[in-house]
Amino acid sequence: MSTPRRIAIVGAGAIGGFLGTRLALAGHRVSALARGQTLQALQQHGWRLREAGELHQAPCATVSDDAAALGPQDLVVIAVKGPALAAVAGQLAPLLDAHTVVLPAMNGVPWWFVQGLPGIGDTPLDSVDPGGRIASAIALPRVLGCVVHAATGTSAPGVVEHRMGQGLIIGEPAGGESARANDWAAVLREAGFDATASPRVRYDIWFKLWGNLTMNPVSAITGATVDRVLDDPLVRAFCSAAMQEAAEIGRRIGCSIDQAPDDRHAVTRKLGAISTSMLQDVQAGRPMELDAIVGAVHELGRRVNVPTPNVDALFGLARLFGRVKDLYKN
Repeated sequence: MSTPRRIAIVGAGAIGGFLGTRLALAGHRVSALARGQTLQALQQHGWRLREAGELHQAPCATVSDDAAALGPQDLVVIAVKGPALAAVAGQLAPLLDAHTVVLPAMNGVPWWFVQGLPGIGDTPLDSVDPGGRIASAIALPRVLGCVVHAATGTSAPGVVEHRMGQGLIIGEPAGGESARANDWAAVLREAGFDATASPRVRYDIWFKLWGNLTMNPVSAITGATVDRVLDDPLVRAFCSAAMQEAAEIGRRIGCSIDQAPDDRHAVTRKLGAISTSMLQDVQAGRPMELDAIVGAVHELGRRVNVPTPNVDALFGLARLFGRVKDLYKN
C-alpha cells in the first residue's frame, strides 16, 4: 500500500462519502468538512458505504464545519453541489499548504475549464464562477481535473448507497502526463476505484458533459426517467440537436467528439429506467446544478461564436422551471 495520506472530503454526500469511505478503508487519514445532519452522522458513525447489500464502515479522522479543525491536507476532494462552491471555496485556506492537491469531483464544467484554453481567454465563466471568486481562492496549479463515472445516492445522512460504476479519470488541466496525476491515480486504484490518469482531462470532462447536457434537465423538467425521454421521438430529436451544438463548441475548443448523438442515446438506453442526478435533486427539493451543466454550454457558445438555439431553449425552460420551484436562484 502507498504511504497513508491526509485527505479531506469537502461535501460528504453521495460522491464525497463514496470516495471518503473507500479511501479510509484503504488506510488513509480521511477527514470531512461537513455540516448539519451529515456532520452529526459522521461524528457518531464515521464513514458508511453500502455496496452489494453489505455496509462498510471506517473511522473519520476529523469531522468539523470549520476547516481550521482539519488542518493542512495532501489532497482536498471537493464534492459539493455546484451552487454551493463559491461560498465553500473561501473557507478552504486552512486545508491548503504548499503541496496540497485539489480534486473537484463535481458535475459539469468546472470553474477552471477556460483557464489556459487557447482562443478563449482566462476570464472565468460567469455561469460557474461569477466574479472569479473560486479561481481566486483555489490556484490553478493546485488542481487536478476529475471525471466521476459512478452512480451513488444517500439513504440517510452519512449513509452512501453505491449503485453502479467506480470509474475515476484524473489529469492535469493543462494536459499531458504528470507524476502527481499518476501518483493519485495509483492511490485511488488501491482504494478500489477504476482510476486512470488522462493526458486530456478537459476532453474527458466535455465528453461526459455532452452526454449529460440534455438528459439531466429534460428529466428534471418532465419527471421522466431517461428511457422515457428517449422513447419520445420529438424529445429525442431535440436532445440530439442540442448535442450537435455542444459538439461544435467542442470542436472550437479542442474537445472534438467523434460519437454521434444516436450512438450516445444507445449507450444511455442500456442504463434502463434511471433517474438522473438532476431529477433526484428536484425530487428531494435540492438546488438544481443547472449552470455547470447547461448554462456553461450556453455561455461558451457565445465565447466561441457558435449559435446554440436548442441549448438556449433548454436552458431557458430549465431555469424557469427551477425558479418556479425555488430550486434555481440565478
